[in-house]
Amino acid sequence: MATKKKTSSNGTADRTLYIGIDLGTSRSAIVASNGKREWVQSYVGWPKDFVAKKMLGRDILFGSDALENRLSLKLTRPLEQGVIRDGTQRDEEAVRALVHHLIEQVNPGKASEIYAAVGVPAEALRVNKLAIRNAVKEYADSLMVVSEPFAVAYGLGTLNNALIIDIGAGTADFCIMHGTMPGEEDQRTITVAGDFLDQQLANRLGERHPEAKFSETMIRSFKEEHGFVGSHRERVKVKVPVGGVSTSLDVTTDVRAVCESIVPVLAEAMMDLIARYEPDFQEEVKQNVFLAGGGSQIKGLAEGLTEELKSFGAFNIRVIDDPLYAGAEGALALAQDMPEEYWEDM
Repeated sequence: MATKKKTSSNGTADRTLYIGIDLGTSRSAIVASNGKREWVQSYVGWPKDFVAKKMLGRDILFGSDALENRLSLKLTRPLEQGVIRDGTQRDEEAVRALVHHLIEQVNPGKASEIYAAVGVPAEALRVNKLAIRNAVKEYADSLMVVSEPFAVAYGLGTLNNALIIDIGAGTADFCIMHGTMPGEEDQRTITVAGDFLDQQLANRLGERHPEAKFSETMIRSFKEEHGFVGSHRERVKVKVPVGGVSTSLDVTTDVRAVCESIVPVLAEAMMDLIARYEPDFQEEVKQNVFLAGGGSQIKGLAEGLTEELKSFGAFNIRVIDDPLYAGAEGALALAQDMPEEYWEDM
C-alpha cells in the first residue's frame, strides 16, 4: 500500500501531483492536477545510424515529430491491438519512454509525490499490466492501472446502468457500468477498430487504383478526416501520387463501405454484453450508451448503430464531447478520488 498522502493545514494535498494518462494505440494523452494537459501520437523512434542522429540532434523522437522523420528512424508504435506489440524489449522500452515523455510535458517540477492513474485498452490491462507497471514505476510513486472505457465512464460521472464504447486504433473496448468497479465480465474487447478499418481501406484502394501510391499515414488521414456512415452530401476526393504526379481520386464509396463495416460488429458486441446484464435494467442501459475514442468521430456512427439495433428496441447512443482527453480526464478524477487501498506503491 502507498504511504499516506501528505496534506497541508487546509486539507489539500501538499506538493502531490495527480496525473491521469490515457495510453492509447494511436494517441496518448495526459492531464495533471496542476492544470496542464497534453497529447501525443503514440509513436517512438530512435535514429537509425550516426548520420541520422547528427541530422536530428536527438537520441529519441516522439509523436508527429517521429512520424515526420520516420525515414531516418527505427520507428515503433508500441501498442498494437491494445497490447504491447510482441512483448519485445524494444517496445517495452518505447512504452517506458513514451510515459516519461508524457509526464515531462506536464512539468511535474518539485512534486514530492506523483500519483498516476493510467488508462489502457482492456486487453492490455489483462495481458500487459506488469509491463505497464514497469513502464511507470520510474516516474511515479504510486500507480493504478484501469481500462480506458472505465476511466471515460468515471470522468463522465456515468457510473450506473450505462455502456461505454471506446473505439481506438487497436481495439474497441466495451464497459458496462453498474455502480461499482467493473470486473472482467463487465467488459469486452474486439480488434475491429481503427487500424482494422485502415487496412480494409488500403486493400480496397489498392485494388481499385493499382497505379496509385498510398502510405499508411495517408490512408489513416483519409479515414479520420472523411470517415462517415450513411448519407453524405459531399464527395470524398483526395490527392495521391500516380506516376509521380499528384492526382485527385474520388474515394467516397470506399470510405463509406469500410466505415459501415464496423457497425454490425459493434452492435453484436453491444447486445452480447447487454443481454448478460440484469434483466430489470437492460432498457435503462440502452438509453445510456456513450461512444468514445477516435473512432467515435466517424460521422453518422451513432445514428448507424441506432438503426442497426432497432430490432432490439429503442437506443439512445451519444458521442462524448472530448474524445481526445476524456480517458485522461477520467483517470485524473480517479487518481484524485481513489482511496489509499486501491493504490500500488511503486
